[in-house]
Amino acid sequence: MREQFGSGPPRVVLIIALSLGVLLAAGVATLGVLSGGTGEHARPDAGAAADTTADRSGPLALPPVKAPEANSAECTTVLGALPDELRVDGSAVPRRELAVPKPAGTVAWGDAEHDPVSLRCGLTAPAELKPTSELMVISGVSWLPISSGETTTWLAVDRPVYVAVTGSNDTGIGPVQDVSRILDQHLPEREVFD
Repeated sequence: MREQFGSGPPRVVLIIALSLGVLLAAGVATLGVLSGGTGEHARPDAGAAADTTADRSGPLALPPVKAPEANSAECTTVLGALPDELRVDGSAVPRRELAVPKPAGTVAWGDAEHDPVSLRCGLTAPAELKPTSELMVISGVSWLPISSGETTTWLAVDRPVYVAVTGSNDTGIGPVQDVSRILDQHLPEREVFD
């Protein structure tokens, strides 16, 4: 092999460096495809009612999340007032059994025709809740919608405890309306930022 004289690295070094860069890019792309992608095509968070078509039968596994008020009197009141069925697309969707260990302060609904909808009570304030957050008032309750992939979590932010309703983006706001009426009836309103 003939080496070139002059400025810069030899041709062999450039070819090896370029080849390694191409191999690295191919490896990263392969890992991205095998792990489910990133960005808008990523798999939903483990805490969400995720991969919903596969989650339509059997006990629903909900991973534990930080919920220091889950056993509070307020959450006990809310959980006791929740209906056995929620409205989703005009259909009555029954409560869904939760897998053991069941996190405190949780309930879910769903059946073979509808993606799961979960409710968690007593959560900590999320990082997304800021004075500039756009809240939606639904049936007298202020909610912070947080979208993640194919799911949306609606967080009630103007009650003594934070309550989250999570479902697929196709679920609509029917379940949020049902839960709003219960929260409005059973928990006093408070300022979002004390």
